[in-house]
Amino acid sequence: MLDYIVVGVGLAGISFCETLEKQEKTFKVIADGSQRASQVAGGLYNPVILKRFTMAWRAKFLMEQAMPFYKDLEKKLNVTLDHKLPVLRRFASIEEQNLWFEALDRPGLDHFLSTEILQNNNPNLDAPFGLGEVKHTGRVDTATLVESYKTYLESKGILEAESFDFSNFEHREDHVQYKSMTAKHIVFACGYGLKNDPFFGYLPLNGTKGELLIIKAPDYKESSVIKSSVFTIPLGNDHYMLGATYKWKDKTNEPTEESKNELLDKLGTFLKCDFEIVDHVAGIRPTVVDRRPLVGQHPAHKNLYVLNGFGSRGVLIAPYASSQLFNAIEKGIPLDPEMDIQRFTKKYYST
Repeated sequence: MLDYIVVGVGLAGISFCETLEKQEKTFKVIADGSQRASQVAGGLYNPVILKRFTMAWRAKFLMEQAMPFYKDLEKKLNVTLDHKLPVLRRFASIEEQNLWFEALDRPGLDHFLSTEILQNNNPNLDAPFGLGEVKHTGRVDTATLVESYKTYLESKGILEAESFDFSNFEHREDHVQYKSMTAKHIVFACGYGLKNDPFFGYLPLNGTKGELLIIKAPDYKESSVIKSSVFTIPLGNDHYMLGATYKWKDKTNEPTEESKNELLDKLGTFLKCDFEIVDHVAGIRPTVVDRRPLVGQHPAHKNLYVLNGFGSRGVLIAPYASSQLFNAIEKGIPLDPEMDIQRFTKKYYST
């Protein structure tokens, strides 16, 4: 009997698998690659919500948890994942400069926000009001992480590349059965695919479609992340990631002309050089109505668990949420109440 079956191999699934390996638990992974949010994510780890100059949820603590996690993965997979990059907030007015300085007085933000307004020295960046630097930021290459980790799981013979078939799944009092696999527990870490889950589909997972462009701009010569109405992230070799959009109605993974034009219109407000579009990708972020993760045990079936709802900050949340879930299952340590799905138990019994 396995200790665990894990459904999904995005940021949530990978983080939980790593937790299991470190604790010497046996497991198998079921994943079909249909949910692409992790592969197409910008992967930025930035503790500050730059639209409002406020601290993201538990950002400093989550960064302290996450950075060693990705460093260990780099060694294990022999790849580069963590790219240290400053994030520069382009100010659109003097008023935005003033809001930046006001934010410096808020608890915790002084650790991340520079007290100096940087003057723009890039002739192909329009930033007449200067730039504010966010410190201790960077980008995790999530696409490389997912592909490398899938290869790793395949090499160990523990990845089943298929859609999870609920008609072949049974839950018993002390174990679960999926086809020929028997396990003590099953964890559903399948992103927006949770909407089709007959057990956890009651959870208020909204899903927000995000689209990104990859552009080539040889004259841009920008080595920092620039955050304006959209962001540009340097990828090397004159390539930049441009994003992102937020759409709540379209739940497909197909890129759209509408979002492409939206991104290009916003890019045109600050980029002053020629570029070409190299790629256009889309995915559904697993977002939640209260902007907190969905982690925990099913209300009625005690060996079924969920690890989901990380939204646009999965890079930071995934390692912490995974360790929380493992400790709850194996050691009986209560989950962080803000992420525990017990907050939606009434919704389960009312559906």
